[in-house]
Amino acid sequence: MSEVLGALDGVRIVDLTQMLAGPYCTMLLADQGAEIIKVEPLDGDHTRIIGPYHVDDKLKAFGGYFASVNRNKKSIAIDLKRPEGRDLVLKLCDGADAVVENYRGGVMDRLGLSYETLHARNPKLVYATIRGFGDPRTGKSPYSDFPAYDVISQAMGGIMAITGPDKDTPLKVGPGVGDIVPAITCAFGIVSAIYRASRTGKGQFVDVGMVDAILAVCERIMHQHSYAQSLPVPEGNHHPLLCPFGMFPAKDGFVTIAAHADAHFPILCRLIDRSDMATDQRFATVQDRRANQDVIIDAVSAFTRQRTKQELLKHFGGKVPFSPVYNVRDIVADPHFKAREMLPWVPHPGLDHEVQIAGVAVKMTETPGKVRHRAPLLGEHTDEYLKSIGLSTGEIDRLRADKIVA
Repeated sequence: MSEVLGALDGVRIVDLTQMLAGPYCTMLLADQGAEIIKVEPLDGDHTRIIGPYHVDDKLKAFGGYFASVNRNKKSIAIDLKRPEGRDLVLKLCDGADAVVENYRGGVMDRLGLSYETLHARNPKLVYATIRGFGDPRTGKSPYSDFPAYDVISQAMGGIMAITGPDKDTPLKVGPGVGDIVPAITCAFGIVSAIYRASRTGKGQFVDVGMVDAILAVCERIMHQHSYAQSLPVPEGNHHPLLCPFGMFPAKDGFVTIAAHADAHFPILCRLIDRSDMATDQRFATVQDRRANQDVIIDAVSAFTRQRTKQELLKHFGGKVPFSPVYNVRDIVADPHFKAREMLPWVPHPGLDHEVQIAGVAVKMTETPGKVRHRAPLLGEHTDEYLKSIGLSTGEIDRLRADKIVA
């Protein structure tokens, strides 16, 4: 029986991205079946050498960082600084549905691989970019030429200003949301533009500014500022508008509870042996509960801190919105993530056993996304794709000897 193909089967994307934002974007598309041709420099995507490496890894071709966000892709290594190398990329793009890059603005233009050049050759091509402050084609930022990483977009996009232990201490969000949120946004834009091109025959330029994507995720700060004329500050571990909605102490860590709604608050009061609070007029409405949040937080905390996370899970689970605050060992041990296939095992070059990575969150019934194969070795598919654009074995050998491809 043949394998069920992903929803994006038949879509070909030339991936000129590195680090996290771009590769995460194309990973999402690869997980759903798109063919991703990862074009790397001759020394590879720089995340290949970042690690972490498994203690048993005999080869060290790449570490966990690269393995995690480059699964399901093919690798071809080309020197874009050489005219012959750039010509190979042009030919690859001639047969592609989209090309994605996250170089600084102007780099691809100077290489002769601009949107305009590629669009002229392949009018259906979707050209997508992820840059710190966007591309001038869609709105020139005064910071267009500034380099940016995760922490930069977190800072300017607004998420750090509302994250932190107290109102005076901004805090970086743990995972690289400054890269990953733009990546998710760009993947949505690419699929939208490919769908449009399939109907009209016309591709377009898709541009995601990293700071723009973070601001979009922080939409609440805009209506707080515009509607309520307030200046949102770090919220600690509770919500600025809802209560109880946040983190509470347990005997062995922390838990979260979101029982702010009229349907859940009386249930919570009963579960913490404080049914009197359910009829107290100080807590009658959502707004009242927020105005008197300190009393509620103290009452809930007095109950939770006397019990372990697992005891609280059994007590609250399924009755009010609740979760222990999990670390990764808790996640691996919890049956939910196994049932949802969120912890797949994959082979790794240099290891004689498999390793785990995070799985595919978008589930589909007819065309399920999945981790189909491990991240590629550098240039593992160079010959395959150069032959697909008409090069002979001899021509490929010459290009490799001249250090134009690897």
